[in-house]
Amino acid sequence: MPRTPDELRAIVEEYLGDLALHPELGSLEEPMRHALGGGGKRVRPVLCLAAGDAVGAEAGQLLPAAAAVELVHSFSLVHDDLPALDNDTERRGRPSVWAAHGEATAVLAGDALLAEAFRLALVYDIAAVARELMEATLAMIGGQQRDLEGGHDLAELHRLKTGALFNASIMCGIWAAGLPPDEHPPWRAFAGELGLLFQVVDDILDGDGYVLEVGAEGARRLADEAATRAHARLDEIEADTSVLAEIVSGLAARTS
Repeated sequence: MPRTPDELRAIVEEYLGDLALHPELGSLEEPMRHALGGGGKRVRPVLCLAAGDAVGAEAGQLLPAAAAVELVHSFSLVHDDLPALDNDTERRGRPSVWAAHGEATAVLAGDALLAEAFRLALVYDIAAVARELMEATLAMIGGQQRDLEGGHDLAELHRLKTGALFNASIMCGIWAAGLPPDEHPPWRAFAGELGLLFQVVDDILDGDGYVLEVGAEGARRLADEAATRAHARLDEIEADTSVLAEIVSGLAARTS
């Protein structure tokens, strides 16, 4: 029987808590642990585990990939919070890494989180997990630069900044599970809808992005349509995707 999202989240938390960081990082371990803590929902690594679990892989086989995805996400948050970007002094109700440990240390902690992510992704015999994560990371960074420049298409911006890592969350789990590439297309289609759903709901909660472009009702309609398409994509997959369907419904209905 597939594990519930809460069970998967608990597995992720335990793995991240026990994760051994490279010893040469020294005092950077504290700000890195700070970045990884703080009560995040772990949506991306849970998706990674749920996708791999759906096709029959054991959690132990999937956890390095799931943790790698979360470390990339954490790296992006550490750098986004810096004064040169969003200048946020708080993250999840606590001081952001730069506010607690200084800007220079935050830059290095973010760099180290990214390097540790790829160290985890490279434990697999195939390079596909690391390649998938690399492509998503580059897209995310490129999206951030486009955001700084302004004037770019909102859908393309969100596809890069948010959607790319959601796509990697699903596909890293699929690669780590050993699913043959010819069975990947419906999974990629699902992942694309999932990233859009998350971003539109995020914009609804923040009152920006799609809300400013199409209005609150228009954004809600976009979210509902993305959720409907995501469920339809799951129905096309010959696997027990009930947990992923539950996650989709939860993302569509979230209020925080």
